[in-house]
Amino acid sequence: MSRLLLLLSLVLCGCSTLQSTPQAPPPPASQPQEISRAQSAGLPKLGNISASTRGSPDDVQRAIAARASQAGAVYYQIIVLDDTSFPGLWYATAILYGAPSGSAGAQ
Repeated sequence: MSRLLLLLSLVLCGCSTLQSTPQAPPPPASQPQEISRAQSAGLPKLGNISASTRGSPDDVQRAIAARASQAGAVYYQIIVLDDTSFPGLWYATAILYGAPSGSAGAQ
């Protein structure tokens, strides 16, 4: 019985760490800004993008930022950033967001 209670408490503690407190996103800027999951609450979702690039993780992050800019997004959240089975080939997927409701944006 005590093992069950211990397991239940560990599972509940683990679930609470996955929930984030909503935070305000930064003010819109001339270029899309990367935000965290906590900052995405309440923002209109515009879609998803992905990119793969030879080089480093920074290279694929720059490719995501460029595609977010081309798509007219105000914010983006990278949800996957990983390497492939081929050395030096990185890929990323991101969610694009628009400006918060009631904000004109600085595009």
